[in-house]
Amino acid sequence: MKNFCAPRVSSLATVFFLLLIPEGGCVRIIGGDTVVPHSRPYMALLKLRGKNICAGTLIAKDWVLTAAHCKLGKRSQVILGAHSIDKDEPEKQKLSIKKAFPYPCFDEDTHEGDLQLLQLNGKAAINKNVAILALPKKGGDVKPGTRCRVAGWGKFQNKSPPSSTLREVNITVIDRKICNDEKHYNFNPVIGLNMICAGNLHGGKDSCQGDSGSPLVCDGIFRGITAFGLEGKCGDPRGPGIYTSLSKKHLSWVIKTMKGTV
Repeated sequence: MKNFCAPRVSSLATVFFLLLIPEGGCVRIIGGDTVVPHSRPYMALLKLRGKNICAGTLIAKDWVLTAAHCKLGKRSQVILGAHSIDKDEPEKQKLSIKKAFPYPCFDEDTHEGDLQLLQLNGKAAINKNVAILALPKKGGDVKPGTRCRVAGWGKFQNKSPPSSTLREVNITVIDRKICNDEKHYNFNPVIGLNMICAGNLHGGKDSCQGDSGSPLVCDGIFRGITAFGLEGKCGDPRGPGIYTSLSKKHLSWVIKTMKGTV
């Protein structure tokens, strides 16, 4: 579930929370397994420009939350109830996008605030295959050591194409001090308070290209959005996955935008 975009730019002076993601690129699932078909009914498959994909989360019948670096095209489509990317499945619901709302403070250079709301041009039919994932009630931080999971249709090997089916991997939240040390991101970019660092210190478990925008679910609670990692090195212990935190200010913006008050 990482986004691979332009070169990562950061400086200690900007001690903000950078999110690195290439245009249209997304993150993938490394070291995980294929899920039971339709067992993650909140997952949304986003078909972008060309063959690029991202993922998202259905948070209301007509709203999907994803990453801001997922660049939409005129023919971009949201597919709910999907297990396979390409197969015709009766569970699938295909919807167009009425309007996209990138987070207004998203910085393409620092990648701070990498989240985006998509208002759908119609309402999803809620059933056992398509369901809403509730936003967290509070935007508190997630403690290091917390067990999480992330799913997506992204690459499952660095040189592989996207996965043909939905995959998921279990990962663990890592202390930001570790993620910022010289053995890891070394403040390039700075992993800040509005980001969650999660993976495996030994590597091998990660999100990857094509997984961008996927939900990070920790102890059953929606906590973050897949953002970026080491470009071309998914699963590398030096670069755990970075996720945009559903912090208090991010949640406030999401709720106000859906209500039409921003």
